[in-house]
Amino acid sequence: MSRLAWPIVLTQLAWVGMLTTDTAMIGRLGAEQLAGASLSLMVFFLAYVVCFGVVTATASLASQAYGARQPRRIRRIVRQGWWVTIALTIPMLMALAFTPDILSLMGQPPETLPHAGAYIGTLMWSLPLATAFTVLRNFVSALGRPRPALWVMLSGLPLNALLDYGLIYGNFGLPRLELVGAGLATTIINIAMFSALLAIVLFRKPFSRYAILGRFWRSDWPQFRQIFRIGLPIAGTHLMVAGFFIGAVFVIGAFGTEAIAAHMIAIQLPHISIMIPMGLSQAATVRVGHAVGRRNVEAAYRAGWTATAMTVCFMIMMSVVVMLVPEAFVQLFIDDSRPESAAVMNLAVSFLVLAAFFQVADGIQEVMSGELRGLNDTVIPMFIAGISYWGIGLATGIWLAFNRDLQGVGLWLGFIFGLSCAAILLGWRFYRFFKNRHLPSMQTPT
Repeated sequence: MSRLAWPIVLTQLAWVGMLTTDTAMIGRLGAEQLAGASLSLMVFFLAYVVCFGVVTATASLASQAYGARQPRRIRRIVRQGWWVTIALTIPMLMALAFTPDILSLMGQPPETLPHAGAYIGTLMWSLPLATAFTVLRNFVSALGRPRPALWVMLSGLPLNALLDYGLIYGNFGLPRLELVGAGLATTIINIAMFSALLAIVLFRKPFSRYAILGRFWRSDWPQFRQIFRIGLPIAGTHLMVAGFFIGAVFVIGAFGTEAIAAHMIAIQLPHISIMIPMGLSQAATVRVGHAVGRRNVEAAYRAGWTATAMTVCFMIMMSVVVMLVPEAFVQLFIDDSRPESAAVMNLAVSFLVLAAFFQVADGIQEVMSGELRGLNDTVIPMFIAGISYWGIGLATGIWLAFNRDLQGVGLWLGFIFGLSCAAILLGWRFYRFFKNRHLPSMQTPT
């Protein structure tokens, strides 16, 4: 498990490192710019979560095909994953063009809307490439060789930082584009990363043997529908989780620009730490999928419980880190010379202290979701997500924020309730499958 997991984990960390770099550099433009960019990023992230969630089905399907030694089916899964990417991202781009109007209708601070429009106008074009890259990353991971995706992501991380520094602030002879430059840098890097990984897959063994671009325009509607059948509930689950956190951003907008800025700074550390369980979750999907393909019950559940144990150990450690260094972390994102910095600092630190109490539950729900995806179990986890995050977590947070006048702190308390509920319910479902020795049926190769 660890041999497969660590490259996937580092790939996830590199991805979130790009977002953290963007946030840190934008934050030094001012609180209004950070708030506007954060709001548009949340809208973009919702679109990305839907696209990412659907094509995530290619990971479990390709892993099962690899375990069952069905190479032709693997090629069809990748090809149809890209067909799904095209079908999803075109309408998403059309919707993202109206981001400032959407934010205005949601009652967000008017002073943030021009900044939101400037950022999303260039960021949105990274969506198709980021989704197509996910299909490629799932392909190499399903073959048990995730390192090429890792090297590509690690190369993109410093290049993204350099482009941010140049295009946001006008360094290296580049124009000062501020938020427009931040989105442009992300788009350019996503194009470069997809191109690099595609070249590796096309020309390097063992990936080249699958000829994934062969007969690209040939339809395979049963496989296309299967990706949607399994992937739409995954997207729904991711949307519930993302909407849970993003909905909190829009609610916090009612408490002012400083509250939004503090929330966006504080949420960065939990977002960084959850990348480890996300990597372990993807590794568990692959390992469970391999075992399903071989029809090996013991190996499937052993992989799941191993990933869970590794996740719990890591997230306990991260909770301790959050409690020890909240001020130092927040300091990375603010400019002390600005008058609003002290208020943002104090509020962000209070949020981080609460984060220490929900990180273990967050990790468990993430890795359990991946294990269940390896078993093609996606519908019930979607309903669990809806009940846990919206019916319990966000509802409780909003009640505490407004009825008990806890404002942003109340919303973060809601995170604790929602994530804990999801972890318990998903863990119980995986345990019941384990006791019943459940394995999903395999598609007959054609």
